[in-house]
Amino acid sequence: MLLDRFLPRIDFDSYEDFKANYKVNVPENFNFGFDIVDAWAEQDENKMALVWCDDHGHEKKLTFKDVSRLSNKTANYFASLGIKKGSVVLLILRRRWEYWICATALHKLGAVLIPGSLQLTKKDIAYRANAAGISAIVCVDDDFVISQVEAAEPECTTLQNKLLVGKKREGWLDFADGISGQSEEFARPQGEAGTRWDDTMLVYFTSGTTGMPKMVRHNFSYPLGHIVTAKYWQCVQENKLHMSVSDSGWAKFGWGKIYGQWICGAVIFAYDMDKFIPLNLLKKITEYKVTTFCAPPTMFRFMLQEDVTKFDLSCIKHCCIAGEPLNPEVFKKWYDLTGLKLCEGFGQTEGSVLVANFPWFEPIPGSMGKPSPLYNIQLLDADGNPCEDGEEGSIVICGIDKEAPVGLFTGYYKDEVMTAEKLGTGNYDLCDMAWRDSKGYYWFVGRNDDVIKCSGYRIGPFEVESALLEHDAVVECAITAAPDPVRGQVVKATIVLAKGYTPSDELIKELQNYVKKVTAPYKYPRIVEFVDELPKTLGGKIKRAEIRKSNHENQ
Repeated sequence: MLLDRFLPRIDFDSYEDFKANYKVNVPENFNFGFDIVDAWAEQDENKMALVWCDDHGHEKKLTFKDVSRLSNKTANYFASLGIKKGSVVLLILRRRWEYWICATALHKLGAVLIPGSLQLTKKDIAYRANAAGISAIVCVDDDFVISQVEAAEPECTTLQNKLLVGKKREGWLDFADGISGQSEEFARPQGEAGTRWDDTMLVYFTSGTTGMPKMVRHNFSYPLGHIVTAKYWQCVQENKLHMSVSDSGWAKFGWGKIYGQWICGAVIFAYDMDKFIPLNLLKKITEYKVTTFCAPPTMFRFMLQEDVTKFDLSCIKHCCIAGEPLNPEVFKKWYDLTGLKLCEGFGQTEGSVLVANFPWFEPIPGSMGKPSPLYNIQLLDADGNPCEDGEEGSIVICGIDKEAPVGLFTGYYKDEVMTAEKLGTGNYDLCDMAWRDSKGYYWFVGRNDDVIKCSGYRIGPFEVESALLEHDAVVECAITAAPDPVRGQVVKATIVLAKGYTPSDELIKELQNYVKKVTAPYKYPRIVEFVDELPKTLGGKIKRAEIRKSNHENQ
């Protein structure tokens, strides 16, 4: 076990004990590649690290020894291309097994890793390349990705190398050929070439709903922040398979598919799906006997549209959700079918799990849970005063100027002005609204700009969405404010219908009346629109700002 190298205490008697006494020691020169991957390989050369498969019958199993050896070859190859400490490299690799190899190699080199989504266009890639100073791009053999990178290349002023994984193509370096002749040994860099815990390791481009994406900067201590994520929220088990459903382009991949899980000695199960098909995902979970599982609520909703009783899910011992709030009806249906309680976790690209349902207390459907011990989380009102129980406030991480929490971002890459604006007060305001009940559970309300103000009432979109999702006709929905000359704003529901339902005035009335029955009547949606799909960010979050803009344009 490696955990005792970083945690003075691993086991706790209660949540209160956990919150008060959890501590993580950060070695000055901590480097995930050497101190986790290589450390496991040295401890047990047969210890499994990754089980990978795809939709085309391919499978690959890698031990930590394999990952260590292949990442050393990759680090040597990257170094031969001039990639070194501080170099910035963009990886667009979907869920290919090579991602884990490349990421580990870049960490060993001290390079700055930028994960990228398959959906990035020419404009997105050019912007990222020039904003971050990207020197190399490593891509999967996807025709769309290749075409967008090639189209963006003339505008990318710092780009020196393009590498392709999976096939050969003129104008690209072949990754497999490049590493084939490299040494399996890679000495840990020393002195100025070595990494410190506070060097920049990782930059995420946030998929904001307004403005150009910001570059969220994490340092080399970031993986240690995810011990809480993996061990105490996802409850991963050493040598057992853990699956988090995420593409490598998103922060949730870092949350659930590499850092905390490997520190805890779990085996990552990676299903490189071409497209999310609920039946295929259920088949893979049961075929490979996944032990711990994490996915967005939307995926659970779509899986619940299928006959889950056909699958033996007894292999799963713990289920989590993240990425969006958990609606109580999803919790109830999944529990009734599987006996598993979905444990919600809440956070942002800027940190590790911030609030979650931990093992020492029962999850309450719809609640985010309680704060992580890594963060001093407070709910503050508009004047910066602490909120009482039951009072809505903004979620704020306080006191970061006194002690920087392990796992929290350190600012915005190459933008010290924005960093000072956001972190300079010593507090980090997430701009998310929540309230806390008398037992200490936190309940999500919405983004600050998502809260609807109707005839003097404040209405959180999540509570209305939860009510609608209890109805069998609704598989997805977004609640937004629509302008109204009398009330200022009214509640609008944009709805994706479940199989077997068609739009009608009668269904609108039925849904409106249903909301009136299960929540306060003034919260019901006065406007209902049916759509085939909801607009979403590249990260999969509903773009409520886009819907609100459409509401104003169409009034």
